[in-house]
Amino acid sequence: MNTNTAPHPFVGMWVTADGHIRQELLPNGRYDEARGNRQSAYTGSYTVTGDHIDYVDDTGFTATGDVRDGVLFHEHLVLYREDAG
Repeated sequence: MNTNTAPHPFVGMWVTADGHIRQELLPNGRYDEARGNRQSAYTGSYTVTGDHIDYVDDTGFTATGDVRDGVLFHEHLVLYREDAG
């Protein structure tokens, strides 16, 4: 039996238009967010329900996001998929 499943379509790198904030949604339900030159500024876990994302960072802070028309609206941020090619 094949137990491999494709990663969720939201998995990957999301960036603000100016590239200052880079949030990577990892296939294991974790995220890693860089801010400017500060790598791993925020890390934690996330869960996806439909187009909604619930975040819990490693300090216990919570946040939410929604993907609409391929754009991630994460609290006050607007992030776009980083081009894979």
